Parts: sequence; structure tokens; C-alpha cells
Amino acid sequence: MIHNRRRTVARLLLLAFAALGLQLTAPAVASADPATTAWAKLRMCESSGRYATNTGNGYYGAYQFDLPTWRSVGGTGRPDQAAPHEQDYRALYLYRMRGWQPWQCAGMLKLSGDADARSKRIPTYAESAYIGGGPAPAPTPPPPSGKPPWPGVVYAYGDCATPLKAFQLRMNAFGYGFTGTGCYYDKTRTAVLDLQRANGIKDSGLLGPKTWEAAWSGNPPR
Repeated sequence: MIHNRRRTVARLLLLAFAALGLQLTAPAVASADPATTAWAKLRMCESSGRYATNTGNGYYGAYQFDLPTWRSVGGTGRPDQAAPHEQDYRALYLYRMRGWQPWQCAGMLKLSGDADARSKRIPTYAESAYIGGGPAPAPTPPPPSGKPPWPGVVYAYGDCATPLKAFQLRMNAFGYGFTGTGCYYDKTRTAVLDLQRANGIKDSGLLGPKTWEAAWSGNPPR
């Protein structure tokens, strides 16, 4: 009887330890992403490691995105005009959606997938910061509330003015990620053209009254 009781107690203790062990080890399962060296090799093969590459063949940036693929992972504007950390983020995003399959160079380099390849797990910017383009900047300011009146000036490439800052911050509502410099350069021109094309406005790249109105009341850029 004593032996039976001891066996029962021992079984209960073993079951308790086993259950406890499962609880302790389950959260330790971690995701994996390609090493920094793998990304560096991929960039070197795709674009000689240059984030601003535009060879005119329909592929852009360090990872040689075409525009449909770039947009499929949430990219806006053109890849080669995006900051390095943004290109790194979209590359990791694509990897988690489709593995190495989109990159011909990955096959040539014999890069192997890991636990996060095709995991469909959307990354954060913090998760992609290790890749090599540098950390993401501080969160951009939110778009201003309400529609400010058109300033009465048609803005073009190279202009800098306070109203341009309001336009830029408004475009953050569509994912453009402006910091609000108030200066009209490549990124602002991309946003203006995207907005004009989405609203049937002549795509002149000039920020006039119709484009200004569309930023607050028109169709969102595609």
C-alpha cells in the first residue's frame, strides 16, 4: 500500500514537472530571419549595394523591386527614392511573404530560407533595422486636422514654403512618411503625381489648387 502510494505521488510529481516544462519552453520558440551577411550579399548581387540604383529597366533600389512588387508589400513612391531603412523593411516584408523566390540573385547565391520565409508575419521596422540600411527615424508627425485653404501659390520642384509642410503632413495619411521639411523634392513630386493620377488631374507635378483640394477631399493615391 505504501509502495502504491509512493508510485502515485511520483507519477503526480512527474506530470506536474512535465506540464511546468511545457509552459516554460513553449515561449522560447523564436522566429528567424536571414543573417545580415545574407542581405549584404543579395544587395551586392542585385545592385552593387546601391540603394539609389535606377538602371531604367523597371527595377529600382538596392533590392531591385519592380513597382507592382514594391506596392504589394506596402511601398509607396519609387523604391530607389525611398530611404535605405524603408527598402530594408520592404525587403524583409517580401521575404516573409514569399521567401527568397522573388530574387534571382538569391538562387544564384544559394541563399536558404529559414523559419520566417513565407511565414506571412508582417515585420516591424525594429525587426528590419538589423539588415543594414540604418534605423528607422522617429515616427513622423500626424497629418494636420482640417483642410487649410489653398495658399494661392503653385508650387514646383525646388520650392520651399510653410504651406508645403501642411501638404506633406497631410500625405502621411496615405503612408508617405514625410517629416514635413516644407521643401519640394523627389518624394513630394512623387506624392503630387500619385495624387493627380488618382484624381484625373493633369499629371504636371505642379502643386496647384486642384491637387491641393484632392489631398483633403479627393481619391487617395493608389
